[in-house]
Amino acid sequence: MAGQHTENLFRRFKGEGVSIKTITGGIYEGRITEITNDYICLMETVGGEGVQVFLFFHAIESVTTASNTTV
Repeated sequence: MAGQHTENLFRRFKGEGVSIKTITGGIYEGRITEITNDYICLMETVGGEGVQVFLFFHAIESVTTASNTTV
């Protein structure tokens, strides 16, 4: 059931700019484009060219919205 709650929380951020930190220390900034029951797809905004990044829920440590970051 916890996975469903996580998925619902990410649905609130769909299409918005976010900064995501993973448990390995990686930081990804971009817009959430797709959400499944175990991962999200983030369109990174690096150097003007969008790169798709897939992140599993269990690898995400924290999420910050664009109102706190510059995406």
